[in-house]
Amino acid sequence: MIQRIDLRGSDADPRTVLPRAAIDVEEATATVLPIVRDVQARGADAVLDWTERFDGVRPAHLRVPAEAIAQAVAGLDPSVRAALEESIRRARIVHSDQVRSETTTTVVDGGTVTERWVPVARVGLYVPGGRAVYPSSVVMNVVPAQIAGVESLCVVSPAQADHGGLPHPTILAACGLLGVDEVYAAGGAQAIAMLAYGVDLPDGSRCEPVDMVTGPGNVWVTAAKRVLKGQIGIDSEAGPTEVAVLADDTANAAHVAADLISQAEHDTLAAAVLITMSPQLADAVEREIDEQLAQTKHVERISEALSGPQSGIVLVDDLTQGLRVVDAYAAEHLEIHTRDARSVAERVRNAGAIFVGTHAPVSLGDYCAGSNHVLPTGGSAAHASGLSVQTFLRGIHIIDYDRSALEGVADHVVALALAEDLPGHAAAITVRLPD
Repeated sequence: MIQRIDLRGSDADPRTVLPRAAIDVEEATATVLPIVRDVQARGADAVLDWTERFDGVRPAHLRVPAEAIAQAVAGLDPSVRAALEESIRRARIVHSDQVRSETTTTVVDGGTVTERWVPVARVGLYVPGGRAVYPSSVVMNVVPAQIAGVESLCVVSPAQADHGGLPHPTILAACGLLGVDEVYAAGGAQAIAMLAYGVDLPDGSRCEPVDMVTGPGNVWVTAAKRVLKGQIGIDSEAGPTEVAVLADDTANAAHVAADLISQAEHDTLAAAVLITMSPQLADAVEREIDEQLAQTKHVERISEALSGPQSGIVLVDDLTQGLRVVDAYAAEHLEIHTRDARSVAERVRNAGAIFVGTHAPVSLGDYCAGSNHVLPTGGSAAHASGLSVQTFLRGIHIIDYDRSALEGVADHVVALALAEDLPGHAAAITVRLPD
């Protein structure tokens, strides 16, 4: 089912041979551009029309009524409520430690630079609602935004025909538990455009435009974020989800197979990659996949993902080569199943999140580790980070110099300005310091 790639004895650049999902965001932008322009021109009517076309339902209200959120909370299964509350509690613990403090640096007597961290004023948080329901994504988006001090935030999630044109009730319940009362029954490119431009609602209220949109979505959501970047800030261009597992002969094959299957469960384009220096483990994992797959629910989806070109078992010579492959792949999720797994994890440079040892599976991070599960995909972990409090903060420098401090550096500023043939810059200094 799952392909093998043998890199033993090879000095090839792993990036040229590693499996990766084929996704063309650029092509998708041509499809979403008319949707974005239509929402800009016609507002809420366009959002409703496109929602009816794509989701098969026309919501009675774009903004979810407060009573629907309250009913969703009241009707939530007690075990799911307890799990969400624990997920929120743990996420708040971790994200609270990410808050930045103001710093003032005295460069010279009379000359200081202060760095202030100011939250984005208004944020739109996208929560998917396709093949699966993701109340955990509500937690992962809302908690860091709240802790950052974002004053105004709203959630958008696709309207569901099975739920009367509202987002899934578990998503609404998660919003209610977090105190979010501005929720819209809209998904896809039309939701991103609504957030970017703002729309007047049929009931006379308004969805105000946001400064930033965060949260994962399908290729159409990603394409809309690309089209509107600049009009709004974005967290990232999320691609299909992925897991890489670095494992040696000490790994538990059943655990590794379960983690590959759990990632493949997300989507037919989901990537599951095992990197190992043990052919025996590779064989054992393949056997375990066959056995476990027969007992799981979403067999067709998982089988397609595991047999696709984006998934595979990569054989390497040793741990050193394995780490080179890991850094080249730059996985969204990376599991380490080796001897002294923590020290191996600390040698990794490129990953969205690293899960150490057999008792820290990706599923833990998806829900209740306290970490954030909105992570860079498609190799972008080589240069990008996951969602955090920092995503919603902007560093602003405040430069405060008195006359004496300016006099002390004026000659250097003038010299550099003239070297760059910018005499006006030099004059802006000398006019303040006449002879």
